[in-house]
Amino acid sequence: MNASQTELSPDSLTVTASAREKITQLLADADDGLSAVRVFVSGGGCGGMNYGMTFAESVGSRDRKMSDQSGFALVVDPIAYSYIHGAEIDFKDDGVSASFVFNNVFQSVGGSGACGGCGGAH
Repeated sequence: MNASQTELSPDSLTVTASAREKITQLLADADDGLSAVRVFVSGGGCGGMNYGMTFAESVGSRDRKMSDQSGFALVVDPIAYSYIHGAEIDFKDDGVSASFVFNNVFQSVGGSGACGGCGGAH
């Protein structure tokens, strides 16, 4: 980790055991130059922001990083961190489909997930 890089604490972002195991497995199977999974946030609409993950091709000095000795490594850039601080990342596999799930993201930024602009929330 770079000297100026900040470690992600479990208080700022929770990653469940199943998500940690899956990320560790993905990194073990990834190409050699990929050493972490990056959480990203992209613009949304009434439903809020869109949250996702991809392999990190590089880790910047301003990124926050969470890692352990098992090979698990997760990075979050400062912009994404401001939207997911306090959230939980989980991995669900029901035998038919498998995906990462971001929980408590609206609460982490003080929102409810309802804007009322489309008539869906009264």
